[in-house]
Amino acid sequence: MAEIDEKRPRWREWLNDLFPPELDAEHLGFQDLLREAAARELLNSDALNIIYGALQVADMRARDIMIPRSQMASVNVDARLDEFLPFVIEQKHSRFPVIGDDLDDVKGILHAKDILPWTLEDDWDDFDIKDVIRTASVVPESKRLNDLLQEFRSTRNHMAIVIDEYGHVSGVVTIEDVLEQIVGDIEDEHDIDDDSFIKELDERSFTVKGITTIEDFNEYFDTHFDAEQFDTIGGIVAKEFGYLPKREETVVVEGFVFKVLNADSRRIRLLHLTCPRN
Repeated sequence: MAEIDEKRPRWREWLNDLFPPELDAEHLGFQDLLREAAARELLNSDALNIIYGALQVADMRARDIMIPRSQMASVNVDARLDEFLPFVIEQKHSRFPVIGDDLDDVKGILHAKDILPWTLEDDWDDFDIKDVIRTASVVPESKRLNDLLQEFRSTRNHMAIVIDEYGHVSGVVTIEDVLEQIVGDIEDEHDIDDDSFIKELDERSFTVKGITTIEDFNEYFDTHFDAEQFDTIGGIVAKEFGYLPKREETVVVEGFVFKVLNADSRRIRLLHLTCPRN
């Protein structure tokens, strides 16, 4: 392995190969270099957007993309198999936090595949969920996504419990949530009717995917944004900016405060929304 690593080009050499020498790297930002490479057809749009996503992930935190506490699908540690199996089947998730007295009392993570052998048994009386749950990974809200991704890779966990500064559970985050910030939405056969385009963080705060349709946004927030000119809320927000905004830029639209959490070279991916006070 050492010989293979030594033969790999250093990142500066890779950049020199990617960008022609006539480009003045000292006077162009890295993102400008990427745009110039795309304009010269040295990078296609998909590769460019993945690089953009990877760069922005380093600045994003677990709280930006977590599934909030109010939307967590959990299983009680004292539940019998016949009691929670229909719930597991209905939810179609592969992992579930297992809790005790309340959501702040996390006992572990249940993998749906670990209960499959029990479904073939005639007698479920001997089943004890404590025998199949796995240790839960716990991370703070402020955990950077690039560090979280590295932790997922090293521990081989695909779900982490997110806690606030007081130790209370804020939500959960999965490796898929992180990867979607890099490569875009990862759809599977269960995402057709997925309603997680809008996630409530608290009474006035939400995360909203840029591809959320205007109709769905209006229905959720009882608003009347015009759906004729743009199809998505990301389009409405980009129009208000007058250009494609970068991360952390903020705009107010009809009293709603939109902050960009993630955007690539073509579209707004994820927004933080603060609703006006009633």
